[in-house]
Amino acid sequence: MIESYITRPTVFPMEAEEPWRIVENLCENITHLIEILDDEFDVKERVAIHQSAIIGHNVTIKAPAIISANCFVGSNSYLRGGVFLAPGAKVGISCEVKTSVLLEGCAIAHFNFVGDSIIGHDVNIEAGAILCNHYNEREDDTVYVHVDGQRISTGLHKFGSLVGDGCRIGANAVLSPGTLLMPKTIVRRLELIEQDPL
Repeated sequence: MIESYITRPTVFPMEAEEPWRIVENLCENITHLIEILDDEFDVKERVAIHQSAIIGHNVTIKAPAIISANCFVGSNSYLRGGVFLAPGAKVGISCEVKTSVLLEGCAIAHFNFVGDSIIGHDVNIEAGAILCNHYNEREDDTVYVHVDGQRISTGLHKFGSLVGDGCRIGANAVLSPGTLLMPKTIVRRLELIEQDPL
């Protein structure tokens, strides 16, 4: 499944076929990866930051996390719950990224929330877009995905989106939990993506 969305090689090991399993085990996998990083990373209390990365003022990064070469994290951003930024990934000012993988060359602008998600290569997410990870309005808040006409339970209460390589997500768009976007999908500004409606 994952190879239909992430079509190019990446430094992050995409070993699980189901993207929600990658998210579910992200903290453990990042902790393992930190142990094998080279000396170009500064590591402190399970937060590894490459020497070429740029970290803005008042950024909070909670362990575990890896910020790779040539990454940028803008001022006042908050990374928590297990975050992996592949080389060249950019996080704009005042963003929150939780339990997510951002692959090579992707960029999220400013005032974004990305929760429990995998963001593919060269994805661009404009300002104010929200990648939701939880249904607070449903009695059964289990997240489901839709693949080839089938509704599949992730078994999780928190899973955001799998955004395929080269996607473009417009300003103030909202992706509901369990969203799967094929490569090069365009989400218009202010658009709501709801793939598992009640």
